[in-house]
Amino acid sequence: MALSSRFSVAVFWLLATAVALASGIATTSAHAEDPIFDEVRFGATLPVAEGTHKESGAFPSFTVFFDPLGANNASTLTEKILRPRIHAGTSIATSSNGVNQIYGGFSWDADVTERFFVELGVGATVHDGELDGDDSDGARLGCRLLFREYAAVGYRFDANWNLSATIEHNSHANLCDGPNGGLTRAGLMLGYKF
Repeated sequence: MALSSRFSVAVFWLLATAVALASGIATTSAHAEDPIFDEVRFGATLPVAEGTHKESGAFPSFTVFFDPLGANNASTLTEKILRPRIHAGTSIATSSNGVNQIYGGFSWDADVTERFFVELGVGATVHDGELDGDDSDGARLGCRLLFREYAAVGYRFDANWNLSATIEHNSHANLCDGPNGGLTRAGLMLGYKF
């Protein structure tokens, strides 16, 4: 296993352990008014395109959401836009030409019905993929830091559990020298809202 893969796996398990411990403490403590995390999501994505200079394999993912701006209490459209949730997460490659990522940004969601919701997010990601190597069969990404956008459609089973179908795209929008192969993935995420 490559050093970058071991690093990403270690980061993933460190984040998962921290979330499990912090959420347990936050929800069981008599002194905690609000949990530290607003929501956690676990799931996996697959690359939308495969072939030469593309990824393959599955990408287990983990994302935490925070609500320091009060997005859950926003009532008007202006408040919802000005008060996004903050997200941070990681995705781990399971193939030799996959790209590991650590990402973060802002998320906005809107209820379509009581159970169905849509969500959009923007931010950045740091990855360990190829920048411009000709020897690699993986994506050529040009920069270490990329823009990351995603969209999701979800269903709430109850007040806590939800399932969402997501699509995400990562690229440097031609702001770096070098190739801009980009990464596009789609998948499912199981979420727990505190």
